Amino acid sequence: MAFSADVRHPDGVAVIELHGDIDGGADEGIHNAYEQAAAPGPTHVLLNFDDVSYINSTGIALIVGMLAQARGDDRTILACGLTDHYKEIFEITRIADFVAMFETENEAVLAAQGT
Repeated sequence: MAFSADVRHPDGVAVIELHGDIDGGADEGIHNAYEQAAAPGPTHVLLNFDDVSYINSTGIALIVGMLAQARGDDRTILACGLTDHYKEIFEITRIADFVAMFETENEAVLAAQGT
């Protein structure tokens, strides 16, 4: 499924809703979504993976690139909606060291507001 992303800013947290496959074809879409999410200056960006069907190694690299940019911008990245398989991949690749993972968007937003 082709990649797309929607950006919202509920309660001071930027939420990037990711849709479809995160692979090499998602490069421009991920970059644009992060730029749109970061424009208002939130300190927290939440990646919502609820509607992601597939992430390959190039997609992982794109996520790592976003994490590096966010870290340089002094933003915290959170994630929700990851399947158990992708949670394990985030652990193995140590992405989980830099991303707080939550089951639901609501849990993540509440956590972000509490910091």
